[in-house]
Order: sequence, then structure tokens, then C-alpha cells
Amino acid sequence: MKKILLSLIAFALVMSIKVNAQEQTTPDWKRWHYLSEEEMNTPVRNLNFTETDPPTGTPRFVAEFEPMQGVMIRYPLGIPTSLVAQLSNNCDVYCIVSSSYQSSAQSSFQSAGVNMSNVHFVNAASDSYWVRDYGPWYIFEDRNPAIVDNVYNRPRPNDDNMSGVFASYWQIPMYGMNLQHTGGNMMEDGRGHGVSDELVFQENNNNETNVRNKMRDYLGIDPYHVTIDPQGDYIAHVDCWGKYLAPDKILIAQLPQSNSQYALYEQVANYFATTNCCWGYPYRVYRVQEPGGSTLAPYTNSLILNKTVYVPLGNNSSYNESALQVYQEALPGYTIVGVTNNDYSTSWQNTDALHCRTRGVMDFGMLFVDHRDVKFGEQEWQDSIAITSKFIAYSGMDLKQDSLLVYYSIDGGAYQVAHMTATGEPDEYVGYIKGYQGLSSIDYYVFGADESGRRYTQPVFAELDPHHFTMEEHTPITPTEPTISVEEITFDEAEEVTFTITNETINPFTINDIAEETNGFNYLWFETSEELPATLEVGESLEVTVGIAMVAKGYVETSIVIISDLESQYITVKINETLIDNVLENDAANFEVYPNPMNNTLYINGNVQDVTIFNAVGQQVLFVENANEINVADLNEGLYFVRVSDKKGNSVVKKIVKR
Repeated sequence: MKKILLSLIAFALVMSIKVNAQEQTTPDWKRWHYLSEEEMNTPVRNLNFTETDPPTGTPRFVAEFEPMQGVMIRYPLGIPTSLVAQLSNNCDVYCIVSSSYQSSAQSSFQSAGVNMSNVHFVNAASDSYWVRDYGPWYIFEDRNPAIVDNVYNRPRPNDDNMSGVFASYWQIPMYGMNLQHTGGNMMEDGRGHGVSDELVFQENNNNETNVRNKMRDYLGIDPYHVTIDPQGDYIAHVDCWGKYLAPDKILIAQLPQSNSQYALYEQVANYFATTNCCWGYPYRVYRVQEPGGSTLAPYTNSLILNKTVYVPLGNNSSYNESALQVYQEALPGYTIVGVTNNDYSTSWQNTDALHCRTRGVMDFGMLFVDHRDVKFGEQEWQDSIAITSKFIAYSGMDLKQDSLLVYYSIDGGAYQVAHMTATGEPDEYVGYIKGYQGLSSIDYYVFGADESGRRYTQPVFAELDPHHFTMEEHTPITPTEPTISVEEITFDEAEEVTFTITNETINPFTINDIAEETNGFNYLWFETSEELPATLEVGESLEVTVGIAMVAKGYVETSIVIISDLESQYITVKINETLIDNVLENDAANFEVYPNPMNNTLYINGNVQDVTIFNAVGQQVLFVENANEINVADLNEGLYFVRVSDKKGNSVVKKIVKR
């Protein structure tokens, strides 16, 4: 990727021939293309590199297509000042410049219309403008930003020191990963998958195990896809022939069949087309046509920056137009910008273009939407589909709980919204897609927002290119006769009633739950002859006992809902106010139940026949006979109803809290 005058290029080519003709006692000069003669004869010496232990937290190597707070460049530039002006209107620009050059840089930028309020000069010595290769690798360690430094594969001590410069600039930790590597040969999806070509093994003594272990421990990269180098040129950098566009999308160059490298490019493309992305299905491979030979077409060497893609253009207008169309097709909703560079000394090359000379700086406070269990293909029939996602607000701000959503469309209809609620796992929320039929086609995406004002979706394209799945064929079960033996229950003299649910349909079905239809507060309790969920074969029955857990004046009617594979079915429940008066005024009402809140032991004063304890949703959790002292240590914290019965059959219900 490194470029100098044509005379040095010719010199390197001549020397590479000599190396092939004799035992290699000197460096492989072809590999050091675009280095100076002095550098060609200097082994890689990274005097500024210090190895450290890997991060103790979980590392996440952020992808280029994730939110960026800025972009790094170096002055003197390797890119046009007109591009600097465009970048400065997208995000902050961090310009590496020595103090002696800063006034020149500032004057040049101002003349080009750069938004100087977004420019930050970072004073540091540098050896080249290939900041992609030597710039810091930004990660999150758990929720905190950090930098991973590696052994830069060029003998340029100032460039090699740049990770330390920015670790000091940001005041964040830096970890030294003792691998010889380079940014141009690394791309990652932000979810633990990474891609390089085989140069990474060659530069590390072909110790594949060591390379993979370090990539996992320092960067969280596993799996690590290490491919052949289809380009077959001196540089062997992945950004010269491929690029991650999204976690499930990869762009790979395509040459004419007549080109000698054609089969190798197809081999790599086929590898990704048959390899699963982080979401569980094969990568979606996009191809950008390149003419091959000396024609300039550096299309994969682009920069993605906050939903804008800056694409270096070549010298064939037809290929340029086609490349821009491929990017637009792959990235709907993005702005695609073609960038020319006609400067003789820094013009684009097929092995060195825009991507090589810039590096994004991740948004340290980004909102990360991480829905890993993506639904795709044909799904087994269910009444509802659970969509689970993590939301990580790296800003430290709270999530907006009413703005964690699943948007979904059924059979091309208008998008509906399902709110997501916490699952109890760290940062994890779930929402449900409902209302589809057998063979329905469903599109969906996940949306989140936090109190910092950040908003994000997965996929980032939202409804322009959502996740997609279909439901398997399904024939709804239609009952031929009512399945519930009663339509109304009246509590008149008894405090509990038993009824039967019988499967009189033509197919089995499952009773999933029985609940009282109140505003989140249960007055009734339920016992079933079989633990729920219970599947009833044709002709089988389930007995349900419903009783009064708590009574109150004026509470005379409610309903019970039977939730099953069939449509929800309801039973009206009426309570005679005379019964309420009797329950409130019987002798059992004099029982003293204490302490409240209870801890490990519950005490009851009085002539106790039995004690039944129900949880807040009416499920029996404990039954004890002839006891005035009850061990409740095994009960979870929360609200309980305690029903105490005396020897005469009278009972009273007390509301008790467990702590």
C-alpha cells in the first residue's frame, strides 16, 4: 500500500527478481514495496511497542460501519483537501500533524472550506500518511473504550508510536498485543467475527494457534476468517479486494474471467457465500466489477462513515458508475459519494487508496443494539415469536424504556410495534411478534434509544432492508363443541368452586395458563388437577378449582380467562355480597397473622385447622395443617396471600409481604 517515486518502484522490482534467484538472506523486497531503500534493508523494529496482558473485561472490536465520532487523517495529506472538507461536515476530524506543520495544515484546510470547528490537531511525529495501517485499534472493554496496539509491520517508529499517542490523547487504556499486523489487513463485524488474509500467519512465524488466541483474547475475534490473498500482489491487504458492509454483508471485487486471478477471487467469494455470518446464515456477498490490469479501480478501498460511504473512483467512468450502484444496492438509505484524487504524488492506486489513508474513531458513547438470535428462513409454528435483544448504552445514560421496540410487517402490511421488556438477563429485552398466519412472510427490525439522544436500529437499514422470515404452514384448530363445562361461576355459599375443561375438539390442544382478568391485581386463586401448561388429548379433561383469595366490599363480578392454543375463552365470575360479609365477619377473622413483613417464620394465633399460602398471581406455594408456626424461609421475596381456616371451616385471607 506504500508508494514513492517511480524510480524506487523500479528499484524494488529489480531487487525482488534478484531475491528470487538466490537464497533469501535479505528481506523480501517485494513485500516492502513503496518503502525507501533504507527501510527495505531495515528489519521491522518496533522500539515503541510494549506487550501487555489482554483486557480483563470482555473486548468488542467495533466495526467500521458502526457509529463514529470522528475520522483520523495525517498531514501532510494522502487525500484531497476537498475530501477533508466533506469529512469535517460528517464528524470530527482528528489530524495527526507535527507542530511545525500545523499552521500549514490550518491554512490549507481553511482555503478548502473545511469546517474548522470540527478539526482537532493532534501534535505527533509521523512517518507516513497510511493511518489505516498504523492507527490505533479501538475496542470496548465491557462498557469502556480502550485501544489495542500491535507490532506494526513496517520499520517506522513514529508511526508505530501512534497508538500510544492516542491512548494519551483520549486518556484510555492501551493493551499491547504481540502480533505483527496491519490495519489494512483487518476487517471486523463488531460482533466477534473478523477477516484477514494469510499474510497475518506469514508475518507471525506461521503460528496459527498463537495468532487466533491473541485475536480472541485482545479483540474478542472468534471466529477469525483467514483467507488466501486473491490479489496476489505485494501488499496482501484485505481492504484491496474486500470489505464488510454490515454484519451479514461483504463486498468482494470481481475480475474478468480472462484475468489470471479470476479463480482466486471466486474462491474467496464462494467461501463467504457458504460461511455463516454472526446471525446464523451465509453472508450476502456483493460483487464490484474491476477490469484488472493497470486500469485504476480501487473500489473496495472505501471509507464508511456514519451512513455515508466515500468511494475512491478509478479512470474508467463505466466501472465507476457500476461500483457506486453496487454500494447503493447493498446499503439502502446510505449516501454514496465518489471521490477522485488527481494529485500526481498521492493519487489513488489499486493497492492504496482512500481507506488506507483514513481511520474511523468509534463513538465512545454509542448505543449498541445487539439482537443475535435473528429469525430467518422458515420458522416452526408458534402463536408468537419472541425477539430478544441486548441494548448497551456506552454513554452511561439510561435506556428509554418506552423506546425499546420491535417493528414488524406481516405479508407486506403496515409496520406494527411491539414494546420490549426486560428479561432479567443483563441488558436484555424481549418483544413479541403476533397476529400472523401459516405461510405468513414477516419483516422486522429492532429499535432502541437512550437518554443521551442516541437512536439505533438492527439492521441499521430498518425497513429498507429488514430481517425476514416466514412461518411454516399451519391449520388453526377449530373446536366442534364448547370445551368448558360452565359459562358462569357464582360464589354464593362456598368460597371455592371446581369446574372442568374437556377437550371436545378434533385435535389435541394445550392449556397454557388460567388467570383472572383484573387490572394486574388478583382476588382469586387457582388449582389445577395437572400442572400447567397441560396438553389435553381428544376426550381428556382438566379440573380447575377457583377460590376467593381476597375479598372487598363492592367487588362482585370479574372473569377468568383460559389461555390455550385455541382462542382465549372467558368465564364470568360473580360473588354474592352476603358471602363477602360472612367471610369478613366469621370467627377466623380474629386470627392474628404476624409478622408482616415476614422473614423466615410466620406465626398465627388461634385454633388453626390449616394454612394455605398463594403467591401474587394466585398459585398455591405452601399448605400446612394444624400449625401455628410456619417455616417460610424457602419462599421468594414478594407479596403473598395467606388463607387461614379454623376447625369450623371458616377462613380468612391476609395479605403478607416476604422480605
